[in-house]
Amino acid sequence: MRVVIQRVSEASVTIEGKVHGQIQQGLVVLAGFTATDTPEDLTWMARKIVQLRIFSDAQDKMNLSVQDVTGGILLISQFTLYALTKKGNRPSFIQAAHPEMAIPLYSQFHHLLEQDLGRTVHTGIFGADMKVTLINDGPVTITIDSQNRE
Repeated sequence: MRVVIQRVSEASVTIEGKVHGQIQQGLVVLAGFTATDTPEDLTWMARKIVQLRIFSDAQDKMNLSVQDVTGGILLISQFTLYALTKKGNRPSFIQAAHPEMAIPLYSQFHHLLEQDLGRTVHTGIFGADMKVTLINDGPVTITIDSQNRE
């Protein structure tokens, strides 16, 4: 599982001209899944995201989590995180999980994020053409891969 996390002051996802999900201060989480992802990967990633201390405290140090600042999470499915670009100029997505596997992983991950955060996690729609608008705060952008737990 791979994620790109962006700390935002606000964000929204629009589908077919209608806002489907939006948050104020918090995190936009772009999440991609592969066939080898396990329930353990999802659990580890959800906890990591909710506990990640990337919000500023009173001394302007990154010491607070999204939970600490009562921030929101906007979760967006993103199979292109598994793009292979080594050969040629057209990305290959053969490592990305097929929808029949990725959709249950996405749903389970959404549930785990809500459970760990203790409130609603807003989403897009898996496989939809989505327009994501955000104001990256900082900017702070972090990538995490569950197969490379640094």
